[in-house]
Amino acid sequence: MALVTPVSLVTPVVRVTPVVRVPVPSASGRDGHPRPGGTMGRVNEPIPVTRVTDHGTAKLMPDVDRERAWLLTVDGAPQSYVDLDEPTHLEFEYARRLGHALDTVAEPGRPLDVLHLGGGALTLPRYVAATRPGSRQDVVEADRGLLDLVTEHLPLPGDARIALHGADAREWLEAAPAGSADILIADVFGGSRVPAHLTTVAYARAAARVLRGDGVYLANLADAAPFAFLRSQLATLATVFAELALVAEPAVLRGRRFGNAVLLAAHHPLDIAPLARRTAADAFPARVEHGGALRDFIGAAVPVRDEDAVPSPEPPDGAFGIG
Repeated sequence: MALVTPVSLVTPVVRVTPVVRVPVPSASGRDGHPRPGGTMGRVNEPIPVTRVTDHGTAKLMPDVDRERAWLLTVDGAPQSYVDLDEPTHLEFEYARRLGHALDTVAEPGRPLDVLHLGGGALTLPRYVAATRPGSRQDVVEADRGLLDLVTEHLPLPGDARIALHGADAREWLEAAPAGSADILIADVFGGSRVPAHLTTVAYARAAARVLRGDGVYLANLADAAPFAFLRSQLATLATVFAELALVAEPAVLRGRRFGNAVLLAAHHPLDIAPLARRTAADAFPARVEHGGALRDFIGAAVPVRDEDAVPSPEPPDGAFGIG
């Protein structure tokens, strides 16, 4: 899920540089599908595609600076960015941090069994297929129409072992085989908020059940000071997992703005040093918090029970948009 400020793209709320430039006006028909032979600018230039899906109005917009790169928005909010020619290019900052985590949880190139909750334009499944060939991946996305749109216009590589499932994330998770995944990535937003039923102890237990003993849970969340939601999520995961880490920009952790945070959780010690080096070297450097510092951050936060669950906080007014 991607949030955009007037100067940069973010996924609730990560900055992206450069801002994606898309051609206008659209040459799509009234139903959102491209008119036969429709073009904008130069001949054969890709054109935006708009379609009403199960949970909103999705739009695929080509990036004029990268020949086969596309931005996906839903109801005007940026959700995903994918480069079909270079699937290892992760435009959104939060996606790069998840990519760094994926790169450091196991030796380079080793195939993994990965479960993705939330699909978007399938950016991270493509990344895993490119960086860890032979990986087996399942993607669970509640909006089946969105999956159809993405696979129709942004097809997956023919050799990618990626299975797509149109289902609710928690329902699918609770029915999945125990010990079936090396990595579980949660990047689920209903509109601009993480659904309440994906924030609880019961959900965390379901996630832990699906992971193998050496597996790692990754999640993309967003919050702002005083971080009631983020702290509660860390407290919730701590009831199930022995080790936690948090990756975020210093400005976010200092409470200066609403922003993304990538969470890691596991039953075994996490290899923090390589992750910290990679995230510190990004265009917008991030800090990795773990151990005592993270326990201090969590403080007296209380784990979330199903009966008390609420969605993640709304982003600030005017946060969504492009440009």
